[in-house]
Amino acid sequence: MNNTTSHQGRLKSLRAAGIGNALEWFDWTLYATFSVYLASNLFDKTDARSAMLATLAVFAVGFVARPVGGWLFGRLSDRLGRRTIMVLTMLLLAISSLGIALIPDYQSIGLYASVALLFFRLMQGLAHGGETGVSYTYVAEIAPSKHRGLWSSSVYVGVTLGVMAATAVAAALTWLLGAQAMSDYGWRIGFAIGGVLGIYALFLRRGAQESHVFVEQQGQARPPRKLSTGEMLRVARNIVMLAAAANVTYYAWVTFGASTAIAQGMDATGAYVASLLAQVLCVCWLPVCGMLSDRVGRRPMVIAWGLGVIVLTYPISIMVTTEPYTLFLAQVLGLGAWSLIAAIFPAVLSEQVPTQARAQGVGLVSSVSVAIFGGTAPYLHNYLGGADLGYLYVSYVIGLGVVTVLAGFLIDETAGIDLAHIEAPGARLNENTLAGRAAASVDQRSATQ
Repeated sequence: MNNTTSHQGRLKSLRAAGIGNALEWFDWTLYATFSVYLASNLFDKTDARSAMLATLAVFAVGFVARPVGGWLFGRLSDRLGRRTIMVLTMLLLAISSLGIALIPDYQSIGLYASVALLFFRLMQGLAHGGETGVSYTYVAEIAPSKHRGLWSSSVYVGVTLGVMAATAVAAALTWLLGAQAMSDYGWRIGFAIGGVLGIYALFLRRGAQESHVFVEQQGQARPPRKLSTGEMLRVARNIVMLAAAANVTYYAWVTFGASTAIAQGMDATGAYVASLLAQVLCVCWLPVCGMLSDRVGRRPMVIAWGLGVIVLTYPISIMVTTEPYTLFLAQVLGLGAWSLIAAIFPAVLSEQVPTQARAQGVGLVSSVSVAIFGGTAPYLHNYLGGADLGYLYVSYVIGLGVVTVLAGFLIDETAGIDLAHIEAPGARLNENTLAGRAAASVDQRSATQ
């Protein structure tokens, strides 16, 4: 295969991965968007509050399942290949969405409706955890070393587009069908759309290339050595330090930003429009941040992000009023800073782990981090705010920003290095790794001159 064909194949594979990421987050977001309809149809609606709490509890189960999926599918990916597991996780996501769309209501089958929702949400959580880690690894490994930051940004471009699409579909269905029809059957259409599009992404991924980094490792005469316990702990430490603030701020500033503003009295339509406009700007800014990281390195981007959290957390916490433009400004600031880490997230996480354990390490540890920090962020924000202890939440997020800055000084600079030459943190560097880092340093100096 010549270089041109190989590059075209990589671009095709990148598109398949990006579309899959968008549909993954489309399905994940639909659950939260349609939670009120799930509560009224699949639980005992004689007690509306209990039904809603049960729906949210099932939502949380998805977070619990994600680390298991990250470990299981990451482990399989490190043995069987990235592409195979990405096809499998997309199949599970499509099945789970179609399954939720077809569950008979509580009045028809009683408790079995609630159990079926729990089953499909568990399947969705497992697939989501596996998809995240494996797709991060895959995109980082198929990318040209000099442009890995730019290619990495495509992941969260897809994520943001998926979240926006879920919001847009919910708004369009509500406008076309009306409130009653949405409650009766309209929500099922949304999940069915996600399932059908998931099948489309499944066929796209079947034609994708396998990661050349994985293939080269499988072709080695000697099997790669296993990481020591100390090395695995250092990998986990680095990933958690890099991910914690990003997890918390994404769920607090973005995912629940509009709903929090609405709860404080902002017009719902204005809040959703403001949030969508801020996300449009984010989609345009993410590739710029990815390209910047290829020029200046990963460490400066991580440190800049940590400083952004420290500086912006308090102003963002007090600037949103009942006027939609205040939410727009807050999210522009928040997403503008968040993009510094989100654009390079798949790359910088993948660069912390050697190939033989990359998908499992990234999938498991990042899923545990998002469950601990991201999953609890909305609850802590609302609970502490309601108890007039909002300053504690602000201090907590600023503290995570400090941790991120420390991570920026702790990790090695890995921009431009071939992922096949990445060693575990603290491992003795081999000659290929040292040569790769020297070449990457020269490339970065040349790019900035």
